[in-house]
Amino acid sequence: MPIRIPDTLPAFETLVNEGVRVMTETMAVRQDIRPLQIGLLNLMPNKIKTEVQFARLIGASPLQVDLTLVRVGGHKAKNTPEEHLFSFYQTWDEVKDRKFDGFIITGAPVETLPFEEVTYWPELAAILDWTETNVHSTMNVCWGAMAAIHHFHKVPKHALKEKAFGVYRHRNLAPSSVYLNGFSDDFQVPVSRWTEVRRKDIEQVKDLNILLESDEMGVCLVQEKRANRLYMFNHIEYDSTSLGDEYFRDKVAGIPIKLPHNYFPHNDDTLTPLNRWRGHAHLLFGNWINEIYQMTPYDLAEIGKDLQG
Repeated sequence: MPIRIPDTLPAFETLVNEGVRVMTETMAVRQDIRPLQIGLLNLMPNKIKTEVQFARLIGASPLQVDLTLVRVGGHKAKNTPEEHLFSFYQTWDEVKDRKFDGFIITGAPVETLPFEEVTYWPELAAILDWTETNVHSTMNVCWGAMAAIHHFHKVPKHALKEKAFGVYRHRNLAPSSVYLNGFSDDFQVPVSRWTEVRRKDIEQVKDLNILLESDEMGVCLVQEKRANRLYMFNHIEYDSTSLGDEYFRDKVAGIPIKLPHNYFPHNDDTLTPLNRWRGHAHLLFGNWINEIYQMTPYDLAEIGKDLQG
């Protein structure tokens, strides 16, 4: 089954051209099934590009998925037209009475700030609390993962001396995990961040289990089983060109930036980078959605009740 998104969303044509199966609302109502309800809280500056990245991974599932785009209400996006936001996004205040099978919280370019100094932190903290009763399973990504693990468990983030930037080898620490079904023992993941969370801090929390880790970049993916939460600290959702776009943006702006590690062939930024993580990105999101499908209540109203009791 395909993903269902508005026909006029810019991601629609991009996904169709890539061979991702998307479904119009007219087609979807003909199928007598309950689609999975997935929300995407998009905190990234270029929201259109981020929509495509996550919709591509969600749309590869054999299940029918309704994707709802969500934004924080108290923050004005600088790199996305207001018309796009008003046409395709709902504020959290507009969806907070709904229940979702799955919910994704993206990264944001605010990681060098203390959490409490982020302008929309009070609203994000309220959203994180809301996910405990209104969402069956949450996928938190990069800064979104750092924010969530800090909010729920006080795990700190630590500033790095220089930006962690490039494609790094990672190890599969939990081959039997339902989220890592099909993963190889050794694989590569894009990394782009100025901060990190550390193994020693995570190990202090008994409910957290490290699934993926890099010898160079540290913890990558953490599972919190009781609350059905995943914390992905790197950008496995990135396009082939995402790291290059960041590199050239900073280079043009005169901001000191090193070549992304293990990204451009022969470290030559005139050559086209090869995507070596796409397969594992699809596996992770496919496994996540499959686990949601297996475990989520059929009646959306029942979501969260097991944690309320």
